[in-house]
Amino acid sequence: MSKDKKFVEAITDMDVDFPRWYTDVVKKAELVDYSSVRGCMVIRPYGYAIWENIQSNLDKMFKETGHENVYMPMFIPESLLQKEADHIEGFAPEVAWVTHGGSEELGERLCVRPTSETLFAEHYSKIVNSYKDLPKLYNQWCSVVRWEKTTRPFLRTLEFLWQEGHTAHRTAEDAQEETLRMLDVYGRLCEEYLAIPVIKGRKTEKEKFAGAEATYTIESLMHDGKALQCGTSHYFGDGFAKAFDIQFTDSDGKMKHVHQTSWGVTTRLIGAIIMVHGDNSGLMLPPKIAPKQLVIIPVAQHKEGVLEKANELKERLSKEFRVQLDDSDKKPGWKYSEYEMKGVPLRVEIGPKDIEKNQAVLVRRDTREKVFVSLDELEAKITETLDSIQNDMLEAARTRQTEKTSVATDYDTFKETVANRPGFIKAMWCEDRACEEKIKEDTGASSRCMPFHDQEPIADTCICCEKPAKKLVYWGRAY
Repeated sequence: MSKDKKFVEAITDMDVDFPRWYTDVVKKAELVDYSSVRGCMVIRPYGYAIWENIQSNLDKMFKETGHENVYMPMFIPESLLQKEADHIEGFAPEVAWVTHGGSEELGERLCVRPTSETLFAEHYSKIVNSYKDLPKLYNQWCSVVRWEKTTRPFLRTLEFLWQEGHTAHRTAEDAQEETLRMLDVYGRLCEEYLAIPVIKGRKTEKEKFAGAEATYTIESLMHDGKALQCGTSHYFGDGFAKAFDIQFTDSDGKMKHVHQTSWGVTTRLIGAIIMVHGDNSGLMLPPKIAPKQLVIIPVAQHKEGVLEKANELKERLSKEFRVQLDDSDKKPGWKYSEYEMKGVPLRVEIGPKDIEKNQAVLVRRDTREKVFVSLDELEAKITETLDSIQNDMLEAARTRQTEKTSVATDYDTFKETVANRPGFIKAMWCEDRACEEKIKEDTGASSRCMPFHDQEPIADTCICCEKPAKKLVYWGRAY
């Protein structure tokens, strides 16, 4: 038995050292490998398959809302980047520059895109002429580079995969509607597909995206009580349009500037899945995005008819589910641990006694519940079980989030809560940036968002300065 359990013993206990646990899972579940470039990761097939499933579902949602995919260049001339001063100032510390082409120094430095607002703005200035050309609803799937000082796989790397939507609209109202529509799309992705509950809200002026008039966010809570920004949607107004001269002739014959938005999610979502759902046995993947929804484990496979039956089941079940058959010569206990580590939602065991009884054994990854199911009813029972796993994972995460959300009405309580009860902290704020910065300096907690659906005042005064409060804010330490 000790040999069978050896696969899992290398994982650090998540309650002892959560960052180490995270790294162990990322490596042991074969999601990534480190590359020879500091802060860059090799996304291995299993990790990339998770991203592909996220991507395919999200891309479908984009197309259902009228968006088209495009591709912009990787390089941005420095002069183009400088056109929007606030934007370049916000990204300046993270920009990677290309200074040579071959052995020759370039006449103008090229930025390796940290984001593509300026490229889309330049393109829109060429193709938008009339109100009939609007809206432009574009998205691109690509990688970007940001020269981070500290890195961790999926959560913060020099290069990462993402999608970035960039849209142009006739009116401010249309652009605002688009900004919030796409935030709702991200919320649906997280809750319906990733089983991650989120808080939707607006970022403070301090935390908003460089160059934006307003930034909206979905925030989630990890097992260790730290927050993670899972996606953002930005309303730009006409700032980029004026900088890049994106004008159109409206129906009244007047020249007007477009109003723009930008929105994005990244491979950071895989990190969120790991940290929201994982346990001391490894990954726990929601069935809707798991590369393999179930694994078939033949028991006593050396005995006559077992492998044949297992292969028959694989062929049959593959018509409805994403299935893997492990017919390797590893012991069953080792296989159980391996697929628990990889977070496969459901295990199907079949052995000689099961074949005699025309049954299989289903074992859930989330609860370890084991049930015996007639082979005649297998597809229906698997569908029912996978749906149950998906829903139960969301509810379990929602319960943890609720349990780790506190309320503070005075600063001493706030500081004590940050120090001893990691999680979201609901507290009132006066909207003064100085208070926001003092809270961050004193406690390490930042403003996560001003929630849309939870603005019932819990106190009359700001948690920090005790002046009249204007907004309820979710605070917390974050990744």
